[in-house]
Amino acid sequence: MVINLYNIQPQGTKRGNTSSRPSPAVSGDVYSNTQLGYLEYYNGTSWVAIGAPASTPTSVVATDQGSGRSYNNGSASVAFTPGDVAGTSYTVTSSPGSYTGTGVSSPVTVTGLQSSTQYTYTVTATSSFGTSEASIASSAVTATTAPQAPTIDSVTAGNTQVSVAFTAGATGGSAITGFTVTSSPGGLTATGASSPLVVTGLTNDTAYTFTATATNTNGTSAASSASSSVTPSLPALTVDYLVVAGGGAGPSGRGGGAGAGGLRSTVTATGRGGSLESTLTLSTGSSYTVTVGAGGSGVDGNFRGNNGSNSQFSTITSTGGGGGGDGLTQGVKNGGSGGGYGWSNSSSPGTGGLGTTGQGYDGGGMVNGGTSTIGGAGGGGGAGANGAQGINNPTGTGGNGGAGVAVAITGSSVNYAGGGGGGGRIDRGNGGIGGGGNGGNYDGSANQDSSAGTINTGGGAGGGGSVATNGGSGIVILRYPSSYTINIGAGLTGSTSTVGSNKVTSFTAGTGNVSWS
Repeated sequence: MVINLYNIQPQGTKRGNTSSRPSPAVSGDVYSNTQLGYLEYYNGTSWVAIGAPASTPTSVVATDQGSGRSYNNGSASVAFTPGDVAGTSYTVTSSPGSYTGTGVSSPVTVTGLQSSTQYTYTVTATSSFGTSEASIASSAVTATTAPQAPTIDSVTAGNTQVSVAFTAGATGGSAITGFTVTSSPGGLTATGASSPLVVTGLTNDTAYTFTATATNTNGTSAASSASSSVTPSLPALTVDYLVVAGGGAGPSGRGGGAGAGGLRSTVTATGRGGSLESTLTLSTGSSYTVTVGAGGSGVDGNFRGNNGSNSQFSTITSTGGGGGGDGLTQGVKNGGSGGGYGWSNSSSPGTGGLGTTGQGYDGGGMVNGGTSTIGGAGGGGGAGANGAQGINNPTGTGGNGGAGVAVAITGSSVNYAGGGGGGGRIDRGNGGIGGGGNGGNYDGSANQDSSAGTINTGGGAGGGGSVATNGGSGIVILRYPSSYTINIGAGLTGSTSTVGSNKVTSFTAGTGNVSWS
């Protein structure tokens, strides 16, 4: 109960309404407040009613103070209007949680609030003569802070980089605007809106750990616990290859088509329908041999073409294609793909040359057509099919060369290692798809010369006609991770391009060594 001392104020005490209080006041001054009806004294900070407890504050308004606040350490500023009888201090209390803050005037700050939680606040005033009742509660306000630290789930090493996967923590009541991952050592960072983040520019063969933070409009979280240790490094040097040998040469006369060069590949298809070859795993700094086989050389007047030369990469060798034959004098040749059987002045059938397992098919023979005077020679074998048989019939039909195979090691599908077509008197055989040459005609009046095998496909040359023809040169193509650089030694002709995440180097001639760094 307020004791009204208005009529018993000390002699000489100044009196008047609130706005007329002495100013400046000195601690210990006494004033008779005629507006409020009690004596007041000045305590050095404010006027205090003598014998009256402080009045209950009013108009309580809370404001979130999230900026710069760490997770689960929220803050609110609570403003209010003191009652008629001012307090010497004020206490603000939250609900829920009963977190408090004190001060001598409005506003008062309350700290330690839980993130993303709604709170209301009441205020009491305290003076030397007691504490007021609690005010009416403020409206609810959500406490916001910086986010909770993320949790790192996994780290995956690459070449001079590491991918860091993480799970976000609580937002702190305000949407997360980004994450940052930091390496140790080095302090290299990556930022982004979601997991995973890739930190680049790292040093290979150095161990790193990583921490992650989250950021919202209030600030940045504490750092996560460090990840496990991880060491970036170059990927294994694995090399895919296509190794095609030189195709065989085709003879003149009514000669058989030449066989294609043997084909070995780890991509798309290999020769003779075999299983794909195995990728090679190599070492940086070591040297490996590359040889591009030349096509077989045709020699006029020699009724059998020469075989093509072998191609090689490291431990992988493809066999040169078999030269086309003339069954009358020279027979046939075996090779990567077999040479075709040439016409013989005989009513007996003949067989073509043999191909090599996993590289190419057999050459075509000759079917006896009931006469021994008009010939049709067999086609050369290809990487994808046998050469067709020649028919020794009244028109002398040459057999088609065996088809090659399509390989997409360069990123585009290309046909390689087609056999050459066999020669015929009237109807010549066509070259097989993949670079095989067409056969020729040679009947003394309507000559049509055969064609050579296509270079850098290992195509077999066509047989027959008036001139012998050369086989197509081979090719060696290597595909490997783009993080490596190939070093091409003297004696080789090669070029390199980038296809997706790999490099592809094609060698079109020569022999020499290569290495990678």
